[in-house]
Amino acid sequence: MLVITGTCTGVGKTVVTAALAAVAAARGAPVAVVKPGQTGMASGEPGDLDEVRRLAGIEDVHEFARFPDPLSPAAAARRAGVPPVRLPDVAKRVQELSGSRRLVLVEGAGGLLVRYDEEGTTIADLARWLGAAVVVVARPDLGTLNHTALTLEAMAHRGVQLAGVVIGEWPDAPDLAMRSNIQDLETIAARPLAGALPSGAAALDPPEFLIAAHRGLAPSFGGTFDPAAFRTTHNP
Repeated sequence: MLVITGTCTGVGKTVVTAALAAVAAARGAPVAVVKPGQTGMASGEPGDLDEVRRLAGIEDVHEFARFPDPLSPAAAARRAGVPPVRLPDVAKRVQELSGSRRLVLVEGAGGLLVRYDEEGTTIADLARWLGAAVVVVARPDLGTLNHTALTLEAMAHRGVQLAGVVIGEWPDAPDLAMRSNIQDLETIAARPLAGALPSGAAALDPPEFLIAAHRGLAPSFGGTFDPAAFRTTHNP
């Protein structure tokens, strides 16, 4: 079981979730993907799980709530005048799924401490209740060091285990800050990078995406990403 969060919104969480699912499914593992709360999508519109389904080629996906406004789940539920996502209930359903799947992936909304209800429940709470390690998806560019450090500090403070830091979108022509950030991200995490997905991966067809996923994820996730080689190639 893995929980996927980001250092902020728009960092590539869905693509990383799809990559994790695709690599596991290619090895024959029964995989389920859960989205506790989808925001910014009206009913019937394609959401994050539709992207995961298309890229990873899996159908075992579960969305527990949807709100049309592009806000935090708590704010979107409040604006819609409906009950918020109850993460304790989500935890129970995820545990049920894990009884018959080798891997359950839970993709959060936004960052680690985005509120799901008026009590301030977050994806960090869900990870702690599940005893699940968290994959942190980070940006490569200027500002990512502070965002990543804050996210990892908040996880450590709450007793949430880190599964690895993955760069969600690595460009073909990284600038100086991006190349320099590789070493600093590893220093902040106190471990090598756990992957880097190429920019544009979401536009690939499923067979091409599977190749990119293998190359972009570390062996701990079933891929072939070599953090030392990546660091050397992009040495500033």
